[in-house]
Amino acid sequence: MDDSLNRLLLSFFLGGFVSLATITNPLSKIPVFLTLAADLDAGVASREARRACFYGFLLLAVGLFSGVFVLEAFGISFGALRIAGGLTVALIGYRMLFGTSDAALVGGSGSFAFFPLAMPGIAGPGALATVIGISSEIAELSGGLRRFTAYAATVAEIAATCLLIWIVLRSARWVSRRLGAEGINVVARLTGFLLICIGVQFVGSGIRTFMAGA
Repeated sequence: MDDSLNRLLLSFFLGGFVSLATITNPLSKIPVFLTLAADLDAGVASREARRACFYGFLLLAVGLFSGVFVLEAFGISFGALRIAGGLTVALIGYRMLFGTSDAALVGGSGSFAFFPLAMPGIAGPGALATVIGISSEIAELSGGLRRFTAYAATVAEIAATCLLIWIVLRSARWVSRRLGAEGINVVARLTGFLLICIGVQFVGSGIRTFMAGA
């Protein structure tokens, strides 16, 4: 693999991983998971965490590979997608920064792996907007090998993000004891600010795409 493909692989993997890990915010899932798994033994809770991350991976992968086709079917431009995705991500960051948590997702009974942990906990609007935005960037690359490399890197970063979430959920009780409620709150607010910055960057990228196509 030549240097340009290596740089492309590294760019899509690291850039996508940082964005997706920040948006999904694994630590913010701890209160939800602990609430839902309060009456479960460790083995069952671990199985639910594993299934949730698997479902989340599938949902994000489907968004990655089908996102461009959905956009074309509805006549949505890449610039519009990036602007809408950026606004969505920024809104999620605003809610996290000013205190709206994922605790509102808690509800229902029985298995909670798919809802609310996988969707919208892991594969929420911000995460789906991110992978579809990445998909639109890949579609603009020239050459089949470059697109294949970018897709492979993006699938790998989705898998890495879901693995990170699984590790956090497996360690939820231990992490909660170490950080405490205040520590988790601080992390959530800092993450919210980062999401606002990422959202603004998406909007700026979308505006540039509009201007270039004008």
